Amino acid sequence: MKLSAPCKINLGLDILRRRADGYHDIETVMCAVAGLADEISVEPSDVTQFRGEGLVVDCPDDKNLCVRAARLMQERYGAGNVAITLNKCVPFGVGLGGGSSDAAAVIVAINTIFGLGLSTREMCDVAAELGSDTSFFVLGTPQLCTSRGEVMTPFDLSRLSGRWIVIVKPPFGVSTPQAYAGVQPQVPATPLVERLSGDLSTWRESLTNDFERTVFALHPSLADIKAQLYNAGAFYASMSGSGSAMFGLFEHQPEIQFNDSLFIFEGRL
Repeated sequence: MKLSAPCKINLGLDILRRRADGYHDIETVMCAVAGLADEISVEPSDVTQFRGEGLVVDCPDDKNLCVRAARLMQERYGAGNVAITLNKCVPFGVGLGGGSSDAAAVIVAINTIFGLGLSTREMCDVAAELGSDTSFFVLGTPQLCTSRGEVMTPFDLSRLSGRWIVIVKPPFGVSTPQAYAGVQPQVPATPLVERLSGDLSTWRESLTNDFERTVFALHPSLADIKAQLYNAGAFYASMSGSGSAMFGLFEHQPEIQFNDSLFIFEGRL
C-alpha cells in the first residue's frame, strides 16, 4: 500500500501558557501542503523492517517514527509485521511535520492492511502518543489545534484554495527545546480564530508565530527570508512551527529567487 505523507504549515501560532506537565498550551491552525510530501510504502512482511530513501534522516532506523508507529499498532491492536519504505522528500527538523506525517500514514496503512476497523478518532489517539501534531495528519484537513496541539476542531480555509505557496528551508534546523527556551507565553487580546477570520490583507499584521522572536534572534537570516517573501508580494509570510522553514502565501505565482543553498518548494494550496 502506497501513501503520500504531506508536510504542514502553521497559520498563526500562539503559545498561551506553560502547563504543569512541562508542555505548553498553544493555539494554531495547521494546513497540509499536498505538493511537498514523503512517499511511503507499507506491505505485510514476515518481520517488521524499514528502508529509507531520498533525504537521509539523522536517526537509527528503529527510532524512526514510521517504525515506532508500526510497533505501537502491533502492541495495542495486534497488527502484523510490515515492511516500510520511506522516500523522504520533506526536510526534517524544520517545523514542517514530515516525521509526524510519516507516522500517521503508517497508522492509516496498517489499519487498512490488517482490517483493524479503527475509527478516525482511535487512530488519532494512537498518533497522539507519537507527537503533538501527529493526529493532525491522520485527518489531513485544516484544523484549529489546541492544548498541546492534539485537540482539533475543523477550520475552513477554502478561501486559500488555488493560492500560491513558497516554502524556504535554510541549511540549518532549530531544535524545539531551543525554540521554547526564550518564549514568554501570553494569551493574546484577540483569539486566533477571530484574527484568521479577518480579510487576508490583515493577516500580515494580526497573525504571529510566537517562536519567531526567539528564533529570529538566534538566526537573523530567517527575518531576512521573511522580508524577501513580503517584498516578492506575499500577503502573509511566517515561520512554520518552531522553524527553521519559512513560507509565504501569494495571490499569484511569484517571481522570487533565493540563494542556491536554500531548499525551495513552490506550488498551489
